[in-house]
Amino acid sequence: MPPQQRAPLGEGRPAARSRGQHQRRKRIISAAAALASRGGVEAMQMRTVAERAGVALGTLYRYFPSKMELVAAVVGEEIELLESSIERRPPHAATPAGRAADVLMRATRGLMREPELADALIRSLIIAEVDAPFGDRLAGLLLRVAGGGDDHPDGERFALAGSLAGVWMHELLEMLRGRRTYEQIQQRIEIAADRLLRDF
Repeated sequence: MPPQQRAPLGEGRPAARSRGQHQRRKRIISAAAALASRGGVEAMQMRTVAERAGVALGTLYRYFPSKMELVAAVVGEEIELLESSIERRPPHAATPAGRAADVLMRATRGLMREPELADALIRSLIIAEVDAPFGDRLAGLLLRVAGGGDDHPDGERFALAGSLAGVWMHELLEMLRGRRTYEQIQQRIEIAADRLLRDF
């Protein structure tokens, strides 16, 4: 039996491997998002993503067995960015509806900086069967800022927050199609938030 080769310092340690895997995964997601921001979901070809991320195609498929799982990961990254933004600068509106509307309009402004990416993600969530936590996580975030987000929110409150998130996704898609202005979206979101979260 040939003698075992010594692994480079730190490479065989679980923590080092885990950190390297995490960084590789983030690199893949960033590459996919960059491609989608220029050409939508159609630009997120797996081979192109792998080349841009500097990984082998087989490695990419180990992390993301399908293109739609990669799309879901990009969606997850976007909600993480929104959550971090809210933690740094919580909304200060006086009412639950006002705070929820503030979060959604902040998300709108963030996504509209890269409309191709926003269009790709929203269309993928609405049209494709993507197992992404975006809707539930956004609903949970709205509950927290509205003041109704304890560890075990009741089903009705969660459903109302989810409905508001759904209204926002539809309105954002309409704006991406040129059928809404930012001001119109803001007005509609504020009305929907006021009606849905009135009893929070």
